[in-house]
Amino acid sequence: MKKIVALLVLAVGFTITTQAQRGERSKHEKLTVEQQTELAVKKMTLKLDLTSAQQRQIKPLIAEKIAKRKEMHAKRKAMKESGDKREKLSANERYAKKSKMLDAQIAFKSDMKRILNEKQLEKFEKMSARKMHGAKKKMKKRKHKKEMKNDKSDK
Repeated sequence: MKKIVALLVLAVGFTITTQAQRGERSKHEKLTVEQQTELAVKKMTLKLDLTSAQQRQIKPLIAEKIAKRKEMHAKRKAMKESGDKREKLSANERYAKKSKMLDAQIAFKSDMKRILNEKQLEKFEKMSARKMHGAKKKMKKRKHKKEMKNDKSDK
């Protein structure tokens, strides 16, 4: 009996500690675009062995990408808070949106090709592919969680 009580106390303590740590993450201040850019360039420098000239060339590209991402995130957050349900886009609107996104990716990749040498470009593409794979996995997980939540609320 004492072992069971001790085990329950340990389990509850562990659960409370983990929940407290999760709450702390959201309290951190968000990094600025400049700070995120600096960190991203430094990571790329470590992984791709960039020269200082390459770092200077890549920095504005990364800054622009991060700024666009933050802007889109802010738009989505504002829509969510205002309670607006996302309207279904027509086929032409979806096509235009997807086409614009792919054009931006093509432009970014061509700029990176211009800046990086062959070996660095190969490493960069592997890194990007890994990142995309992880993002897709994360999206599937979120979608599954959302479906499970909706199933529970339907009952």
